[in-house]
Amino acid sequence: MSAAIPRPMALAWAYAVTAAVALLGALPLVRAHEHDTADIPEGEVVSAEAIDTILWIHITTQLLAFGIVFPAGMVLGIIRSRWHVPVQVGGIILAILGYFLGHSHGGRQFAPNIHASFASSLMLMLLVQILLGVYLRLHLSRGFHTPLRKWVVIGHGVVGKVLPVASWVQMLFGGITALGFCQADHLGQCLAHFIMGSAFIGYGIVLIIMMLVGQSWLKRTGRSQEFFDSAFITAWGIVNTFTEHHWGGPWVHNDLQHTSMGIIWWCAGLVGIWLSRRRDGGPKRNLIPALVIFLTGWAMSAHPQHLPLSAKVHSMFGYTLMLAGLTRMVEVAFVLRDKSTLSEDGTSVNSFQNLPPFLLIASGFLFMGATEEQMKLISDAGVTHVSYILILYSMAFLMFLLANMLVHLYAVNAPTSKSTTANDVTSSGTSQRANGHATRGSRMAADGGTRVRDAEEFELEGLMSDDEQGDEGDEEEDGMVTKRSERVG
Repeated sequence: MSAAIPRPMALAWAYAVTAAVALLGALPLVRAHEHDTADIPEGEVVSAEAIDTILWIHITTQLLAFGIVFPAGMVLGIIRSRWHVPVQVGGIILAILGYFLGHSHGGRQFAPNIHASFASSLMLMLLVQILLGVYLRLHLSRGFHTPLRKWVVIGHGVVGKVLPVASWVQMLFGGITALGFCQADHLGQCLAHFIMGSAFIGYGIVLIIMMLVGQSWLKRTGRSQEFFDSAFITAWGIVNTFTEHHWGGPWVHNDLQHTSMGIIWWCAGLVGIWLSRRRDGGPKRNLIPALVIFLTGWAMSAHPQHLPLSAKVHSMFGYTLMLAGLTRMVEVAFVLRDKSTLSEDGTSVNSFQNLPPFLLIASGFLFMGATEEQMKLISDAGVTHVSYILILYSMAFLMFLLANMLVHLYAVNAPTSKSTTANDVTSSGTSQRANGHATRGSRMAADGGTRVRDAEEFELEGLMSDDEQGDEGDEEEDGMVTKRSERVG
């Protein structure tokens, strides 16, 4: 028999099941819904009306659900917090509310678009995640459930981690659709700006993760950070080399500049891979990825543009990217002195180390906000480049804050190693970080130690049935009895 579920947890899962049923029943109804396109002018994809209040509520609820609540719930699930289910249930309620509001608004109307099409796929992904979570919480572990459960755990973890990325893509689709951008000849440029801009933001977030909690994983791989950076740069450069120009056709607009940047990326990336190993095979840091970022920024700062406003925004993007590369060089060569971290446990962070990831995130927002259609809209509205750039930087600060908060949430609650020694523990029973703050994990270690598990194993432990946990408890008890017998003997 499985363990009795506490009443608050049972209520939370009841709400989750109800939400899943409601979402499943709503999908056919929403698929059958059609927006009124009679008011859309010929040759346009949006009507001239303003966005109404209902659509603004839809935007707000979906940003809150998919941009904040679900990512926080994902982290809470990894650390096996009791708040995982309530937070996810709250996100589901917001998502379903926003989903219905998105199909019942007035005001501006839209032709069939990618945002509406992808919404069904995103909600289906959310439904699958709910059903997998409910199955795991039922603790079915007999018969064919034994091997099935392991795959469900993996699937639940994978879908949960893919969902924030899919949500980001859907948010971009929403902004594009709301303004009627990226149609016909503008599609290629939009793809370049939003894909590259998102890549810079993603790179910045990866650097935050590696800086704060990723050093132990990096040490286990036996590779340096620059090995992975260079490998990604190489792959990206190869793709750019053969996709930025229609080979066999005439060279037009900025084809040559884009293709040449692709070439230097894979050339430099190969060098970075080679320099990331010492003679004895150990990991070694180098400055090649940072140099590639710097050169890319320099090239983009001189990118020819049609509008003066666009030229200034692109220049600022280039300067920001150059500064990101330069600060990364200083970090690796002078702050860390070619080491992976400042301390053995990887918890000490120099304030200067926050600059490269933030500048990469800022570069991403600047590049995504510099498409031809956006520049024309801003220019026609009389907005100066200074105001626009400051707004984009503000968005970058908020993204940087969100990423740091989520990583911090994981870092202070993640299980610690058994190897914590008594020397690391203060007289109050808590170990201290370099800045003097005690960690929750170290308090757990002082109380008796915790098991070392990666994210999936840790999550699986929380989803085990009582029978499974009881078996492990019996084995541990037998072991303790054996050790006592040996001491008595």
